[in-house]
Amino acid sequence: MAKYKKSLAKGGDMGDINISPLIDMVFILLIFFIVAAVFVEEPGIPVQRVITVSGDNLEKNSILIAISNNSEVVYGGDIIGVLGVRSTVERLMQSKDMPVILQIDRNADASVIVRVIDEAKIAGASVYLATDENTS
Repeated sequence: MAKYKKSLAKGGDMGDINISPLIDMVFILLIFFIVAAVFVEEPGIPVQRVITVSGDNLEKNSILIAISNNSEVVYGGDIIGVLGVRSTVERLMQSKDMPVILQIDRNADASVIVRVIDEAKIAGASVYLATDENTS
């Protein structure tokens, strides 16, 4: 029995676990998920969207363009105007095809909406309208 006790004493402490590789791995995973996260760029202005009964959910990787109540066309907080829609969409679609989602205020001018849709389609994008769900 005495030999058995000595062999345990010589083997060292079994309670010491080196966790530094685990901490390193957690930090690497954290950095990976931060870099790989998809950031949705909001148009930058609040709009009162139209309420609809039907609708589909679209992918998060899309181009969000807003049309305000005084018919200003905004992307990423900057006013781009109707003439800036085509160049903005073409630039953003160079690496990957993405749909254009229009967030249109209820009081926006219909002629501006149609012109923005035309400019986005000329740039080669599919265009969708963002609406609010009917909760009643």
